[in-house]
Amino acid sequence: MGFFDREIDITRNIKMIEWLKSELLTDIAALFKQLVNGVKDDAQDLLAETLSNLIVICYLLARRLGISFNTIDLKMENKLKLGIIEGHELEKWYGDLSELSKHIDATRNNTTKQSR
Repeated sequence: MGFFDREIDITRNIKMIEWLKSELLTDIAALFKQLVNGVKDDAQDLLAETLSNLIVICYLLARRLGISFNTIDLKMENKLKLGIIEGHELEKWYGDLSELSKHIDATRNNTTKQSR
């Protein structure tokens, strides 16, 4: 890869990072607009769509910044474990951190079983 090609690749990567940042802000704004109307049954699908977009964008932004998907997964697992140990309010009141941790483990186990 020549100098010119490397420069184009760096420029393309910077442009993609900027685009992902813009998409992240757009989806956060969309989420806030949706929440202003309240969480109603008919809005559940739209909220799920927006939240899933945010998660995908975060993973892709991490990758463009040189952070692997696996690193993000490990950081999330560590945050969940720490929140459980420290008794975060979401865990104490609702058990959300434990539920999310179980979900991630189950998803990983299903993926591992399917790839065999």
